Amino acid sequence: MSHKLQVGEMKTEYLTDKEIWSHFNFIFSPKSKNSTTYKFVLIKSILENLYNVNEKLEVNYSTIYSSFAKIYWNLVIHHNLNQINVPGRLAEVQTILLDIQGKYHIPKSLVFDKLSSELQVEIIHKVTKKCKINVMGAIYGDTGCTIYDFDNRKEQLRINPAYYSFMQRFQRVLIYLTNYQLALFLEKFNENGDTTNLLLKVENVSKRSSLDQFYQVLTSFYSGKCFYCGKTIKKNKVHVDHFIPWSFVQADQLWNLVISCSNCNLSKSDKLADKYFLETVIERNETIISVLELRKREDMKVYSSKKLIDLYHYSVENGFTDYWRPKDIVL
Repeated sequence: MSHKLQVGEMKTEYLTDKEIWSHFNFIFSPKSKNSTTYKFVLIKSILENLYNVNEKLEVNYSTIYSSFAKIYWNLVIHHNLNQINVPGRLAEVQTILLDIQGKYHIPKSLVFDKLSSELQVEIIHKVTKKCKINVMGAIYGDTGCTIYDFDNRKEQLRINPAYYSFMQRFQRVLIYLTNYQLALFLEKFNENGDTTNLLLKVENVSKRSSLDQFYQVLTSFYSGKCFYCGKTIKKNKVHVDHFIPWSFVQADQLWNLVISCSNCNLSKSDKLADKYFLETVIERNETIISVLELRKREDMKVYSSKKLIDLYHYSVENGFTDYWRPKDIVL
């Protein structure tokens, strides 16, 4: 009954890669009792927030379940996908979201990030309350009580250092595995689904529909010039770009976003920018931190230059070895 636990303490902080792989293999296997998609979505949420932990590797439930709620909303409401393997029943989080959709008459076309901030907070609060009972202890139990400490009263978890290092080094593989297993589960219990189409939906449920909220902040640091090529950008050609590719980071954080011209943004695509630009981003972030109002942002509270440097190096370890730089500049 580990899923009913209110507090869990990790039994050991040291595990080998082989031992950690065995735990993930168990979660993805028929031996794990996956009657809903909860475990897969929680793993996705943790992976999305690896770089939102503090120096003690702690992260608040509000951060984790913000991702969880967004993923679930987009799967349940936007894509109309059932999340439980029991015919005629709904997963409890499904019911919460469908009730909110009905209460406020929200069209299915509306993705999570298009909802009002007040409604997002309401959804995250209700999802967190439900998942504290059914989700936190489940993965904890499946990993032999090793993946994290958690405390439902404090609404906080602390990732095991061994898992944290493992998830950084194998982040891309774990994202692929989790997305694939989630798609397989959904295929079995949704009549009109096939793995390929479902996988595309699963891979995109975390994407923010717009980066406009970052545009106003970022433009004040660039004087209308592209971060990469340094050329002045026409107003209708301005892009907000993930310095470390979104496909690896799976999150939108101010410290990883830059202003880019359309040519550089389209040319860079999913590639890793040349290491020369890493120092420039770090310098830019120091300027951001010097602004009190921006330093108070949640994404900047957990930022450090070491974290960004680690993220850059781990992206290389995860296969982002196709370095990019603008063609017409010499570094």
